Amino acid sequence: MSTKYIFVTGGVVSGLGKGITAAALGRLLIARGLSVRIQKYDPYINVDPAFMSPTQHGEIFITEDGAETDLDIGHYERFTDVDLTGESDITSGRIYLDVITRERAGGYHGGTVQVVPHIINEIKDHVFQLSREGNPDVVIAEIGGTVGDMESQPFIEAMRQVSYQVGRENCLFIHVTLLPYLSMTAEIKTKPTQHSVQKLLSFGIQPDILVVRTEIPIDEGIRQKLALYCNVKQEAVIPNLDCDSVYELPLMLEKDGLARVVCNRLEIAQYVEPDLSGWEQLVVRIKSARKPLNISLVGKYTELFDAYYSVSEAMDHAGIAHGAMLKIDWVSAEALEGLTQEEVAARFTESDAIIVPGGFGPRGMEGMITACTAARVGEIPFLGIGLGMQMAVVEYARNVAKIADAHTDECEHECNDIFYYARLTNEMAENLENIPYSEQPMRIGSYPMKLAEGSKLASLYKTLETSERHHHRRELNPAFQAELSSAGLRFSGTSPDGLLIEAFELPGHPCYIGIISHPQFKSRPYRSHPLFDEFINQALVYRKKREKKKTASG
Repeated sequence: MSTKYIFVTGGVVSGLGKGITAAALGRLLIARGLSVRIQKYDPYINVDPAFMSPTQHGEIFITEDGAETDLDIGHYERFTDVDLTGESDITSGRIYLDVITRERAGGYHGGTVQVVPHIINEIKDHVFQLSREGNPDVVIAEIGGTVGDMESQPFIEAMRQVSYQVGRENCLFIHVTLLPYLSMTAEIKTKPTQHSVQKLLSFGIQPDILVVRTEIPIDEGIRQKLALYCNVKQEAVIPNLDCDSVYELPLMLEKDGLARVVCNRLEIAQYVEPDLSGWEQLVVRIKSARKPLNISLVGKYTELFDAYYSVSEAMDHAGIAHGAMLKIDWVSAEALEGLTQEEVAARFTESDAIIVPGGFGPRGMEGMITACTAARVGEIPFLGIGLGMQMAVVEYARNVAKIADAHTDECEHECNDIFYYARLTNEMAENLENIPYSEQPMRIGSYPMKLAEGSKLASLYKTLETSERHHHRRELNPAFQAELSSAGLRFSGTSPDGLLIEAFELPGHPCYIGIISHPQFKSRPYRSHPLFDEFINQALVYRKKREKKKTASG
């Protein structure tokens, strides 16, 4: 079977959930035995999100091959359980950079380089490249922004041309729009969707399916009206009701016939009964009564929750598995700086666990360190990720191993570098400020990890060899490893050659674990990551002890 192409566009307003819709549809098609790949086309000029502020754009999602991508790629992976690549996140900046680089190298043989055809052809090449990676049955491409945005027009034109090249029988367009509900008159308004479809038609694209976001259920009258004025079949008007959990969406869309319409239109898996039993069980667990749990997340970018989207999702996955309903206490690391250790401990009185996730730069480091102390001394379950792991080791170096001026060379002042920029040559180190940030060495993407036999980490992973996705520049300085080990810290995760430290655990503490990589990217809603699973499990144990103590004293 030749690859089928599904393009997802949006209209009326942004933030309607095109990415979640694409991810949910991917799950429904996989449930029918089809292989699926999903990609996103973002209209911004940044080459990728690597240098975009997490407080503006949200988290950077890291793929197995080390691509720094939009957080929607995380949605795609969590719903489909497919490890995606850098080809799943294409920006205008990347398209233009590739074209300009080729032009500077003489690749166009002196010809005039233009948006049409060269930019358009570059976009199409990426669409077809994804179909060449593993020859999937279906490629789903989400177009960022809304129809009518100036910056999105090259992508819209490219998708129109793809539909012409592969044939409309092999291509389908889904348009996601908003149906506003006016509570004063108790009316659902269809005009915004009609106008949005008209705009899409002006670019030469007739949508095959409308997915309409709505606060309340729509009746057949609304579906008939939208079908008539938007020139789609009535069965192809699919409601997308607001729901408590995004993981309910595949079942809702299945009930309303989205996958059936897609399969009939593309003539694929038409008579296959989908296997959604596992997903149904997941939703049952999500909707079941769950025990409350307070998790303190101490970070640098807590003003925007999406900056830690995969971290909060990974915790939620473990919460679902353990029947726990998580309430996240978003703690600014900077807000802890200047407080006494007693004041910091008091700040976490109601916390059942503390997690310190990653980040870059010195801002908030000292606050992270004080949070690590509170967790270690108070025997509160703790998980440090990336920079959080580094700060936990620095805290231990200072307060237990008694290494004076212990810090990381990222702190931007003289110190004993517990963590240092290990991948620099002497020449690079001397000229670091002159090296563009994008060209500075980084350990990024999937790397193997060896686990010490008999360690807690080995028991959690249930193996002695695994891999995690990395996104960092600093490594533990081997000059301090023996001293830290002698002081009681166990480095139970290393690179296969033993030269790089991947993870630590603290014997005697119920749960005090740090990992330099980012395990949140590999967590799935129906298969929680072992580190997050243990973190939440120990948080439940700690809460029970805390409540018992509270009852006894009161």
